[in-house]
Amino acid sequence: MSAAAKSELRPLLRDRRRTLKAADPLAAQRAADRFDASRLAPLRIAALYRAIGSELDPAPLGRRLAASGVILALPVVIAPDAPLIFRRAAEDASLVPDALGIPAPGPDAETVLPDLIVTPLLGYDSYGGRIGQGGGFYDRTLASLRAKAQVFALGLAYDGQDVDRLAREPHDQPLNGVLTPSGLQIFGRG
Repeated sequence: MSAAAKSELRPLLRDRRRTLKAADPLAAQRAADRFDASRLAPLRIAALYRAIGSELDPAPLGRRLAASGVILALPVVIAPDAPLIFRRAAEDASLVPDALGIPAPGPDAETVLPDLIVTPLLGYDSYGGRIGQGGGFYDRTLASLRAKAQVFALGLAYDGQDVDRLAREPHDQPLNGVLTPSGLQIFGRG
């Protein structure tokens, strides 16, 4: 799928996601309740995101992970074309705008390397394909981190955000799995 085709698909997927959010206000909690950490390698640090607009809120999943002893982190944009970095998200710490104006832990927070990265998305396919907002932040970040360590990329989605197979461009990084209110799906290589 070309960049132009993805650009045409994004508004349709945004509309779908808004509809799904309105139809299922408890989706985030139901997804967190269905998360089965035993299907993943042991987790030490999980990076979540702060939900914007109709993105499925990862906060319930974060509470579940924290209750099991997992350290939580949030992404930080340090430059528009750079990979994300992740800083520890202390519950009592204030957040400051990052380079894109998104609230994130400030420079005093510890920078960490997560083993689980929870990603927002507009759509996904059953082969691990993901279509996001188009900034390439998660693709750059996953490529950089996967060159150094094993990182599990988990899409967080409403039921109904799945699409037919997405053609991948060379820079696209696949998801290892997706969590929806219906449960956790782990992808094979496809």
